[in-house]
Amino acid sequence: MVLVTPGGDLPFGMVLAGDGKGNLLATLVNGDERIEVPDVENEQQLVLRFPHYDSELRLEVDTGESTITGEWIKRRGTGKPTRMQVVNRTAGPRFDLPVVATATEAEGLSWPNGRYRVNFEKSSDPAVGEFAYRDDASSNCQGTFLTTLGDYRYLAGMSNGRTMKLSCFDGAHAFLFHGERQANDTIKGEFWSSDTWHETWTAVPNENAMLPDGWKLTKWRDGANLGRSKFRDLDGKPHSLSEPPFQGKARVIEVFGSWCPNCHDHGDYMAELYRRYQDRGLQVIGLAFEHDQDFARSVRQVKSFAKRHQTQFPILIGGLSDKAKASESLLLLDQIRSFPTTIFIDKHDQVRGIYQGWSGPATGDAHKRLRERFETLVETMLREV
Repeated sequence: MVLVTPGGDLPFGMVLAGDGKGNLLATLVNGDERIEVPDVENEQQLVLRFPHYDSELRLEVDTGESTITGEWIKRRGTGKPTRMQVVNRTAGPRFDLPVVATATEAEGLSWPNGRYRVNFEKSSDPAVGEFAYRDDASSNCQGTFLTTLGDYRYLAGMSNGRTMKLSCFDGAHAFLFHGERQANDTIKGEFWSSDTWHETWTAVPNENAMLPDGWKLTKWRDGANLGRSKFRDLDGKPHSLSEPPFQGKARVIEVFGSWCPNCHDHGDYMAELYRRYQDRGLQVIGLAFEHDQDFARSVRQVKSFAKRHQTQFPILIGGLSDKAKASESLLLLDQIRSFPTTIFIDKHDQVRGIYQGWSGPATGDAHKRLRERFETLVETMLREV
């Protein structure tokens, strides 16, 4: 399948299969990632719904012509939804790139492969690119970008040694990257997101490229009081973060938005962390910042988020996802810079750590190391008297 974008075709894989009981199942494919579509309707239209993102693919299937056409609709609060054309194409490589012309170019076919220091045109925040060339005829180049706000998840595409193209569609993100190899293996590229965002980017090979320490970027406000602000639960009842059953426990506060794919990666881990440590006294609290003032819609989206991850801990509605307004609502941090942000508070209401962003499963070793840091801190707080 391809989404038609201002930057050209944005390919993604889609598998349709019966479950043996008369139901149709659908799976999205981005490199190594497989995303099961939670709601599939196959009547007058084929509709693939992603309720946790308030997003859907509405498709017309012509079995005679072997075509699938339609559109992707993504709602972001009460504003005008994103609508993008989507069509199928014959199976083959994720991108159709020209074959390299010379033996010298062929020698460099395994490009890009490694770690890069990356600058995006419209951002002052540093980024790191990780790319891997692999012997795969359908998608020989995969990778991601790590930033202080989160990662770009699973990107998959093709490289012919001098040009690479990568894409991702997960029901919320529609990312398209082009890159051209320059002297000294540097990269000049372009990035499109959905139908509204476009910027250039550059990358320099650097196996030691690192992001700033995510534990040192967001600060606790001087004099901040856990009981000062109140947030509504999913039934509309107000609560502070200092009241029972939260008080006197080691706590992890998950600042997130249901609309954010990085937050879903993070939320999946938070649900796992709570299941593992709740019997030892850990309390996890979700604090959701959503796209608009419609409380009923926010509750619906958060419930979809919780259902997807089988979340068992309480979730409160924090306010709007606009970072300036979110910072005004959560008077505990100097500023909310990233969704997600994770706050660790011990049994005596002392802040033990604040981590900005998240390195999800697509980041490999960075993800493993971050999980280890989280769990070491949780273990330490739980052992303390």
